[in-house]
Amino acid sequence: MTHTHTPRLAGKVALITGTAGGIGRASALRFAAEGAAIVAADITEAGNAETVALVQEQGARAVAMTVDVTSSEQLAAAVALAESTYGKLDIVFNNAGVMLPSDGDSVTTDEATIDATLAINVKGVILGCKHAIPALRRAGGGSIINTASFVATVGAATPQIAYTASKGAVLALTRELAVIHAREGIRVNSLSPGPLHTELLMSFLDTEEKRQRRLVHVPMGRFGEASEMAQAALFLASDESSYMTGSDLKVDGGLTAAYVTPQ
Repeated sequence: MTHTHTPRLAGKVALITGTAGGIGRASALRFAAEGAAIVAADITEAGNAETVALVQEQGARAVAMTVDVTSSEQLAAAVALAESTYGKLDIVFNNAGVMLPSDGDSVTTDEATIDATLAINVKGVILGCKHAIPALRRAGGGSIINTASFVATVGAATPQIAYTASKGAVLALTRELAVIHAREGIRVNSLSPGPLHTELLMSFLDTEEKRQRRLVHVPMGRFGEASEMAQAALFLASDESSYMTGSDLKVDGGLTAAYVTPQ
């Protein structure tokens, strides 16, 4: 008996932010491979165009839009583009985020760094939801995924106070959104990656000593890959996670398990 694989996101339309690289690009490719049409939104035009080209090379549908997630108007336009191009919106992956090199401890981190980090990592997620939720209602429900981090649960070995605070906020707002919209068929979950082998983290952990200081805390002893986060996001985007909302999916090589005591 031959078993035919039904694409897990067949007929779905996904808006993903932060698609110029890292988790965003890997997720765009993974979601598209499972049948989704992609609206790729990123402030970096060239990298984003490259992602869309890669998706199209797979024979999948994708459109690029240059978006600054701190702009309400630009996120509204991205949602409108999804509906005008593909007729609806089913999945939103609020993945865009920054970890600025000037982010350190509370004493040394300047206000501009704090403001920029919170604007992109927190306000950007809230605005993404603000504009996407009416579209998800029009589609009869859907899935929202917000990128958090293991540092929302445990303190980081390397100080990054604004980033850590921003990701804690993502966990809290994800829970509230989930509760508010649960009866509308709109699910809202967060994804907490552990330390990843991505440009974002590697530019921050820019010496072997810094990398080892982080890896000593990871039971698996290695950095995660963006493709592994994309697999987890795919699960949250798909109907396979249909009874999950308000949850945080930790994909962290065992890091939080080694440090967190159950409450």
